[in-house]
Amino acid sequence: MNYFNAAEATNLFRVSALDKSKQPFMKFALMAVLGGAFIALGGLLTVMVAGGMPGVALANPGIVKFVAGALFPVGLIMVSITGADLFTSDCASFTFPVLGKEIAFGRAALILLASYLFNFVGAQFIAYVLSANVGMLDADPWRTYLFELSEAKVNQDFMTVFWKGVGANWLVCLGMYMGYAGKDIIGRAIGIWIPVMLFVTFGYEHSIANMFFIPAAIYAGADITWGAFLIDNLLPATLGNLVGGVLLVGCVYWYLFLKEK
Repeated sequence: MNYFNAAEATNLFRVSALDKSKQPFMKFALMAVLGGAFIALGGLLTVMVAGGMPGVALANPGIVKFVAGALFPVGLIMVSITGADLFTSDCASFTFPVLGKEIAFGRAALILLASYLFNFVGAQFIAYVLSANVGMLDADPWRTYLFELSEAKVNQDFMTVFWKGVGANWLVCLGMYMGYAGKDIIGRAIGIWIPVMLFVTFGYEHSIANMFFIPAAIYAGADITWGAFLIDNLLPATLGNLVGGVLLVGCVYWYLFLKEK
């Protein structure tokens, strides 16, 4: 076969967490900064292309949703191929060694927290320094697209964002898992692209992606407060991402392929 089977891909996903757990703090922090930045670059690409299609959006909004979905996975593909770190995929990968008693729960939790915080740093570098700061979000139709997208994200009830977060990270972690099935760069990219395209097209909520979209809108002048971003979107999205990654991928695939009989 020119791909790894499901059991082999699960084990490779598990080994990736063990490898990260052995990294010195500064190296891991840099990996996480890069992970947040790469996801943000995927987000910026969607704004620049999907946001530049207002006529198409009026006639057929589904096409614009699909264009965004087709482009955003570039960020996660970059994360996977370059060895960067992403909190949301860590939710699944670190579940494997925790359940297998290879890493203590407390240590895994601290690694996830560090990943989350440094992903935020990387996302802000793109959102402010390489986006709002250089005027990329000043003109329409991109400004309006980003503002409307971000305002919609902070104007949902808590449980709606939570369940969208579950769906998002179920698919993101499936994407990383399917990526490990690829034996070459093309196979890995396609494996990642399929589920991630789905979550973006569906409009689910990914905490690290939202660390780009909503702050970028705030930096560009949107009428959104940091409190609304943190409480109304980031908190429920993060909780949903944890559930989707840990339970729907980490626990499920550990039981299917790693649990000793």
